[in-house]
Amino acid sequence: NVQLFEDNFAAFCGSKFGVGLANGTCSLHLAIRAMGIGAGDEVITAPNSFLASAGAIGVTGAKPVFVDIDEDLNIDPELIEGAITENTRAIMPVHLTGRIAKMEQILDIARTHELLVIEDAAQAVGAKLGGRKAGQFGDVACFSLHPLKNLHAFGDAGMLVTESADFADRIRRSRNHGLRN
Repeated sequence: NVQLFEDNFAAFCGSKFGVGLANGTCSLHLAIRAMGIGAGDEVITAPNSFLASAGAIGVTGAKPVFVDIDEDLNIDPELIEGAITENTRAIMPVHLTGRIAKMEQILDIARTHELLVIEDAAQAVGAKLGGRKAGQFGDVACFSLHPLKNLHAFGDAGMLVTESADFADRIRRSRNHGLRN
């Protein structure tokens, strides 16, 4: 049943692979870890998200670097480049209240500086920007299925979607202490 839900959720998001997790915070944390981000690294994100965004960065030993928001309440792409240092490894835009961040600008910056992009899409299941859904922009997208979100589980749950089979496999192994079944 979980595998069927993972497959259907990934397809709904327009992604190849979905991985079910305990909650949205685990999704963010395991994504950051699987990307090899840790002590001494920095991840740029928005300051107005729920604690889970910055907390998932911090628990890996990396440092959250906050960039102010724009009028849409999402991270302001015009301010991102000024926050990039030699320790920056990723940008984590938060699609707040179902509004997708200005991803084309963010992706251009990420490509220019060879940074990973982690979509914190906790509140954006089904949200679209320019015909693309949350989960179709970054290297990975993380969703919360908490009872207070727009798509929720009975209790709590999280999902991660990606185009990378290798990355999805690493996350699947991490979610269950390295066990394959």
